[in-house]
Amino acid sequence: MKIAKIMMSFLLILGLTAAFAFAAGDVAKGKVLFHDPKFAGGSKSCGECHPNGKGLENAGSKKEFHVMHKTQKSLEEAVNECIVAANKGKAIDARSQQMQDIVAYIKSLKGSAGKKPAAGY
Repeated sequence: MKIAKIMMSFLLILGLTAAFAFAAGDVAKGKVLFHDPKFAGGSKSCGECHPNGKGLENAGSKKEFHVMHKTQKSLEEAVNECIVAANKGKAIDARSQQMQDIVAYIKSLKGSAGKKPAAGY
């Protein structure tokens, strides 16, 4: 009985860890999406309007955004507004892994946006 409880606890911890890792987003994958001109069916990359992340330095800590003369209540809403209005693409699900990845990348830009790009971009 004790072994079963230990195993269940281990599986629960393992599952929660995996769920958190999935929900947290992958910065490297988000960077690829940010620089992909075909992302979400658009015609240019996010990096074309925000070279080296310019203008996104504080996006990770903001509670409200103003994109295309509209107010968004989350970074995910702001990303979709840029995709649809500025890039003529299709909004992506705010809960999708792609959204989590691009949000993780944008949040990683804090303090480094506008500086010389890393190798490859």
